[in-house]
Amino acid sequence: MASNGVTTMMKKMDNSSLDTKGSDCLVCLECLLNVARAFGMGSCLSAEVTGAIPSSTRTPTSSSLGKRKSTSRNRSGMRRNLSHVLKRDELLRRNPGRKFLNSASEVASLFTKQGKKGINQDAMICWENFGSKADTIFCGVFDGHGPFGHMVSKRVRDSLPLRLNAEWELNCGNKEGFSDISSRASGSMMSEEIPISAIDDKLGNLDQHEHEDCTPENFRTLRDSFLKAFKVMDKELKLHPSIDCFCSGTTAVTLIKKGRDLMIGNVGDSRAVLGTRNCNNTITAVQLTVDHKPNLPREEERIKKCRGRVHALHNEPEVTRVWLPYNDAPGLAMARAFGDFCLKDYGLISVPEISYHCITEKDEFVVLATDGVWDVLSNKEVVEIVASVARSSAAQTLVESAVKAWKYKHPTSKVDDCAVICLFFDSNSCSSSSSQGVN
Repeated sequence: MASNGVTTMMKKMDNSSLDTKGSDCLVCLECLLNVARAFGMGSCLSAEVTGAIPSSTRTPTSSSLGKRKSTSRNRSGMRRNLSHVLKRDELLRRNPGRKFLNSASEVASLFTKQGKKGINQDAMICWENFGSKADTIFCGVFDGHGPFGHMVSKRVRDSLPLRLNAEWELNCGNKEGFSDISSRASGSMMSEEIPISAIDDKLGNLDQHEHEDCTPENFRTLRDSFLKAFKVMDKELKLHPSIDCFCSGTTAVTLIKKGRDLMIGNVGDSRAVLGTRNCNNTITAVQLTVDHKPNLPREEERIKKCRGRVHALHNEPEVTRVWLPYNDAPGLAMARAFGDFCLKDYGLISVPEISYHCITEKDEFVVLATDGVWDVLSNKEVVEIVASVARSSAAQTLVESAVKAWKYKHPTSKVDDCAVICLFFDSNSCSSSSSQGVN
């Protein structure tokens, strides 16, 4: 199937010229190979690429030799800078509170399952006592895409928590971090999520200070830590010597829970949903993140300002994708992601959208999951499934329910990879009581 796709692409390109503002360009062989590999595994990249990424974005010219030398020096410098933290990182990775395989603890349930599209490109992590801080948990799920998406998602899973912890300690200047946000938060913050978005410097500060007046000092400190850690993580991927992130990337929905405070950072279309009780004691769903689809007005506006294109293919009008200015490639189905550097000059960003939630007595758990779950199950269905089973099996039951829904709703489609983390807030309550009030 992959070879037929590439042959078709080559024929189309032989019969048409690639417009790069009047200058001729060669077909990027690397992109073709990447697309060929992507045919064989799950990908958010379009399989119907009718053009190729211009070689000018990959092939060095005389005017770019200086940049190449500079990049080489940056790579060498980065290797030296990373070498002295490898031992510390390895010790942190061996922390017994760090889980990234199918497992369960008193407060969390994790499960991932490979779909039918090839290698499992989803990754997940739950880290209790995160950064050696008491009553602090880091969770994240990552959905890779492209030919090397499985490598990108696992790299972000392993590195992003370490970068976030380092930035948090640096910004706080102490070991405590949050320093009891809830006691200082305003009334509106106690009852609802307050989203704060930050846009890359070159794209302008669209709404970075939208809620500045109603956020406590330490909230802004951790928000800045999220923003810096995501930026450093994306740069690390760009300079990574063995992972090609040009046409590969990953989503990331992450959170830090400290006491009753919940901070969430998200890029892409993975999702965080809160399970909480309403006034009738019925479990209800509250979506804590926004799926960064290209057709969201703000996302589409940014992409078009950067000369990227946003449209859906005729045979899948429900999936809006991001394309290069003069080529029908790569067709990414999200507006924010780590990696995917072929689109980073055309509106794709890795800046996370940050939100805060103060956990109340009515809140029971939060579910982080990749789109393999959300594409076939509603938020309401997800929280009802989690609330109706034992905590230790909650994530596995949810994934198995999603697989069944895929087979029922999309019998001719391949089941997508699924990854789920269920984080429970009250570790003292018994599992059986969670089924009360479920419709």
